[in-house]
Amino acid sequence: MLTIRHARERGHANHGWLDSYHSFSFASYYDPDHMGFRDLRVINDDRIAAGGGFPDHPHRDMEILTYVVEGAIQHRDSMGNGTVIRPGDVQRMTAGTGVTHSEFNPGQEELRLLQIWIRPVRAGLTPGYEQKAFPLAERQGQLRLVASPDGRDGSLLIHQDAYLYTTHLAAGNETTYALASDRHAWLQVIDGSLTVNGTQVSSGDGLAVSEEIHLRLRADSDAHLLLFDLS
Repeated sequence: MLTIRHARERGHANHGWLDSYHSFSFASYYDPDHMGFRDLRVINDDRIAAGGGFPDHPHRDMEILTYVVEGAIQHRDSMGNGTVIRPGDVQRMTAGTGVTHSEFNPGQEELRLLQIWIRPVRAGLTPGYEQKAFPLAERQGQLRLVASPDGRDGSLLIHQDAYLYTTHLAAGNETTYALASDRHAWLQVIDGSLTVNGTQVSSGDGLAVSEEIHLRLRADSDAHLLLFDLS
């Protein structure tokens, strides 16, 4: 079963320096029919103007992933980390018992990123931080694992039974994914369009997948996407 979450149906907030689209309920956007999918709680597609950003703010009991699409973001947190995250980098922050951090666009161009929250396997985890670069060659034409519960294949380690993949598919190219019979998937299209098991999705769309054991992803135009494999 495939269910589309159309881009136009998402929540939207424009604060001037921040233009954000919410796949699931977030902040002032509340939709009881879209509170997340399985353990996936938040996908925000954020565009942040040059010099804009989030001052220090707290998080707790959440696995937070930052996926930069364009530009760069400067991160500082109460654990002592100070980094810049660029396209191809993925950041994981375990908020656990409590973390404070800030995020700013230090460049002269607009920044685009996806902010992802996944519920942790349990509350009260020790806060943690990890950041890794995944070269385009590893993501081109194939699904590259970037986050997992065991850190396999050089992926980031997240504290939940969830796997995050990304890929760039050129128009006309395709890839496949085998989904265990007791698993579910969420596909988030960042850019472009593709057909998944006969269902077409495009930029900003999400696709909830259940009771499918084989996914065939064929790019109708150059496509950039995320795929979550969830319990």
